[in-house]
Parts: sequence; structure tokens; C-alpha cells
Amino acid sequence: MPIWLTEAVGTPDQSTALQMAVRLVVAFLCGCTIAGIYRWVRPSDKIMPTFPATLVLLAILCAMLPLVIGQNVAWAFGLVGALSIVRFRTVVEDTHDITFVIFAVLVGMAVGADRLIVAIVGMAVTGIAAFLVRPRQGSENGFAGDARLSIRLGIGRDPETMLGSVFERLLSKVELTSGGTSKQGASLDLNYRVRLLPDAKPTDLINQLNLIEGVQSVELRQGR
Repeated sequence: MPIWLTEAVGTPDQSTALQMAVRLVVAFLCGCTIAGIYRWVRPSDKIMPTFPATLVLLAILCAMLPLVIGQNVAWAFGLVGALSIVRFRTVVEDTHDITFVIFAVLVGMAVGADRLIVAIVGMAVTGIAAFLVRPRQGSENGFAGDARLSIRLGIGRDPETMLGSVFERLLSKVELTSGGTSKQGASLDLNYRVRLLPDAKPTDLINQLNLIEGVQSVELRQGR
């Protein structure tokens, strides 16, 4: 690392308050960059409002770890034990989001460990890769790939007879994934994995299913 850069931020064990502040500010800027890349490559309708801010804070907090632990192995194990009581309250459903969490963690640790070149190069390479392999945007009907369709019918109805014509007109794929009863056996709940035809709209599917006598509720969700 260049001497001027080392003098500016110091080493994890021998940093002044100013050098620590500089290190954390750099981590903050790196976190903002990661959050910006995340917003750039992710569809806007799939971004949780708090997630970009989480990425920024993760980068800063991880940069603090080497400053706190230094070369003390005992402190490192103690910190791991203390953090083990923390549990995520929100399930990250998309693996693409998980990769950005790891991205922020690694960059933050690199900055805190005085590996600024690693952080910068890593952000550049990972950012370019994230853009090149970004998921495809939604199709014209608003749904890309498979969707989850949940239908509640009155008991004693034949789903294939009732729903078959609508499925044929609007869906290119229909796969029953699960079923059950509700309302003390008075209703039949069916869950499908479906794919809309290119010219079909989600609202058309929901409206036409709701018009069928015996259909009590319809729910269509993006994803598997």
C-alpha cells in the first residue's frame, strides 16, 4: 500500500481517532457505492426500502471489527460468541440479495483490515459482474418467469372443469403444487405454479377466475 495512504488511515492496531474516522468514512462511501450498484441492477419493485441502508451500515460495522479486535484472538472469539445471539427477523427470499449482503460484509472487512486496494478492486470487479449478470427485468405483463397462484373454491367443485378454460387462454404453464381444505372443510385451497402467456395480464387472470361461480378468492404472486 502507498506510504501516503498508510499514513492517512494507519493500521488497525495503531490508528489514531482521526485515522479511525477516515477508515470508517471510506467504509461508508464504499457502502454507498454498493447500495447504488444494488439499486442499479435490481428491479425497483423488488427492492425493500430498508435494504440499501442495511448494506451501507453493514460496511461500516464490518470496518469497525478489525479496529475493535486488532490482533487479539481472544477478543475475536468473544465477539463471535456475543454476535451469535443475534438472529435475522426477516427472511431474505432472493439469493441475489444475499450476495449483496456478503458483498457489503467483505468490502467493510477489507477496509477495516487496511486492505483498501482489495476493497476498491473488489467493488469494481464485483460491480461490473453484477451488472453483466443482473436478472432480467419483468416482461410486458409485469411477471418474469413463474408465478404462484392460490385459489379457494367451494367444496365439491371440480377444479379442472371450472378453471381449465381460463388456464388454457391465459397460461402457458400450470402445475399444481399443493392443496388442502379450510373453513372447517367447507373450502378447497389449491396452489399452482403458473406462467402467463406473453400477451396475458395478471389482472385478466385474476378477474376471469373471480367471475367463475364457486371461486371464493384468488391470489397471484411473483416468484416460485
